[in-house]
Amino acid sequence: MESVVNLVGALMALAMLTVAERPADEDQPFGHGKAEYFSSGVEGTLILIAALSIGVAAVDRLISPKPPEKIGTGLVISIAASFVNFGVAVLLLRVGRKRNSITLEANARHLLTDVWTSVGVVAGVGLVVLTSWERLDPIVALAVAANIIWTGIGIIRKSVRGLMDAAPPAEDQHSVWQVLKNHERFGVKFHALWTRQAGARKFISLHVLVPGDWTVQARVSTS
Repeated sequence: MESVVNLVGALMALAMLTVAERPADEDQPFGHGKAEYFSSGVEGTLILIAALSIGVAAVDRLISPKPPEKIGTGLVISIAASFVNFGVAVLLLRVGRKRNSITLEANARHLLTDVWTSVGVVAGVGLVVLTSWERLDPIVALAVAANIIWTGIGIIRKSVRGLMDAAPPAEDQHSVWQVLKNHERFGVKFHALWTRQAGARKFISLHVLVPGDWTVQARVSTS
């Protein structure tokens, strides 16, 4: 089931990244960057569904403990899958931050939840083997599910903020002001600065006040 979820998430990410890369047109004059937020929202939802599924199974095992079956095979598959997922997730996260892509970042965090799930599997099974207390397995699973839910909520919250035209991070706004201040020595003033982000693209809107005796030619030469 989790493999199917991963495939759906990856296909959704690919589709939305393709849409986001389309150039601006008459219908979308600011571009299609916001398509990325739909993908990350789906990823966050899939993560929550996976976490809830883990929680339901864990509660059932907590009420009716059962000894783990085929421990050796399960551990080998979980460990191998976690190494693959971790490698891909780190690569996606690095590229996502470099390209400022919330889609790639969400897909990376989705894969990292699989890594945490695998860690929980190994920890839970190992504790059961060492202590013979079967309820430790579902207890660890519930802890893993709680951590995954926190990740999913964070991704969905970030997607909603993007769709609501949230401002870029404070450091980006500070950089904008630093650039504008370089022009204040020429008598130029700025106000009504508004910033927003749509996917990997950032937009700035502001009012520029110049000295009344300036001509267009003077402004260009000063620049």
